[in-house]
Amino acid sequence: MKKILLVAAAAALSVGSFSVQADGGQMYSSLGCSGCHGAGGKSAIPSYPSLAGKDAAWTVKQLKDFQSGARKDATMNAMAPMAAGHEQAIADYLAGQ
Repeated sequence: MKKILLVAAAAALSVGSFSVQADGGQMYSSLGCSGCHGAGGKSAIPSYPSLAGKDAAWTVKQLKDFQSGARKDATMNAMAPMAAGHEQAIADYLAGQ
């Protein structure tokens, strides 16, 4: 019984990981981006920019600039590295919002 549960849990994690990698919307939410930038990238707080509808290439560049330190913001310099490898998926999701 324990082996079956373990196998089922491992399969769920594998499927979950794949869907997070493939789904920029899930990644955006799971990283907590919506806490500042709003659901679907539509910020309700003027000091945090809305990202919905932005050009995907622009969003990818901003994330990479925050990751490298080329662009400075204490919060984003800490948050952007968590999106490493998922920049394009997140950017494509936001562009479609």
